[in-house]
Amino acid sequence: MAEQAKKLPRIKSLFDLPRDEYFLSGHGLCAGCTAGTIMRMLTKVAGKDAIIVNATGCVEVSTTRYPYSNWLVPWFHSAFENAGASAGGIARAIEVMKRKGMIPKDKQVKVIAVGGDGGTVDIGLQSLSGMLERRDPVMYVLYDNEAYMNTGIQRSGATPFHAWTTTTPAGKVWRGEWRTKKDIAMIVAAHRIPYVATANPAYPQDMINKFIRGLEVLDEGPSFIHVLMACTTGWRFDPALGITISRLATETGVFPLYEIDHGNFRVTFPIAKRKPVSEYLKLQGRFAHLTPAEIEEVQKLVDERVAEINKLAGKEVIGPVVKS
Repeated sequence: MAEQAKKLPRIKSLFDLPRDEYFLSGHGLCAGCTAGTIMRMLTKVAGKDAIIVNATGCVEVSTTRYPYSNWLVPWFHSAFENAGASAGGIARAIEVMKRKGMIPKDKQVKVIAVGGDGGTVDIGLQSLSGMLERRDPVMYVLYDNEAYMNTGIQRSGATPFHAWTTTTPAGKVWRGEWRTKKDIAMIVAAHRIPYVATANPAYPQDMINKFIRGLEVLDEGPSFIHVLMACTTGWRFDPALGITISRLATETGVFPLYEIDHGNFRVTFPIAKRKPVSEYLKLQGRFAHLTPAEIEEVQKLVDERVAEINKLAGKEVIGPVVKS
C-alpha cells in the first residue's frame, strides 16, 4: 500500500490555505465555470508532490492547450474511460520505485485522478470500480456538471430528472431527462473504501477539508470526492450565478453535503429549513420548460432523497421545505 500521507491541518478559513499556486490562471474554461476554482483549491491542498491523472473532458481540454498548460504539478492525460486504471498503475509504479530506491521511501507522492461525470459515472465506471476493488492508493475527484458538456451537452448518467440536454430535448412528448440521476457516491461507498464525500465549491472550507481527509487515508486505500460543478453552458444560466446556483443546490436538498468516513455517515452541512427546489430550478434554462406539476415531481424526488439521507444520519439533519 502507499505510504501514509502527511497529516495536514484542517482549514478554518480560506486565509489558512497555502499561498503557493499549482493551478494557474489563463485557462480556457468557460466564463462562470467553477471547475477552475475546484482545481485550484485541490492543488493547493495536495501541494507540489502531487500527480494529476486527468480523464478526457472539460478540464483536460481547457487547461492543456498545446503548447501551454495551467498545471505546475506532473499531469497525465488518460483516455475518457480509464482514469482509475491509469491512476492506479501510477500509484503502484511509485511503490515499486520506492522499493528499488529510485524514490526516497519517506517521500509523499499523492496520486489524484480527476474526471467529469461522463468519464466517471458512465464510460469510466468499470475502471473506477476496478481501482476501488484493488484498493489502489488514489484519491478520485469527480467534477460533476451533469452531462457530457465538452462534446455538446449530451445526457449522462448524472443528468437530473427532467433536465434538458441535446439528447433529452424538451417537447410535447419528451420533457427532458426521464431517468433519475445515478447515485455515484453511494455506488462507490458500496465498495467499502475508507472515505467517500460529496462537496460543493459554494462551501469551500467544507470542500477543502474533504480533499485533506481524502489524502490522509491513502495509506489504507482509495478515497472518492464527488464535487458538484455548475456549468453555465449546459445548465444555461448567467455566468455570474455559478456559486449562487451551487449554493442553492445544497440549500434545497438537491445536493446534500455528507461524508462516509470508515463507514460512519455524517452530514457536514445540516439545513434546518430547506428552500423549495423551484428556487434552484428557475435560474437554469435547462429546466425552463417545466410546468408547476413537473416541478412538484422534482420536489418529491428531492424530498425522498432527503428522507434517505436523514435515515442514514439517524436524525433529521436536513429539515422540511419552508417557503419564503
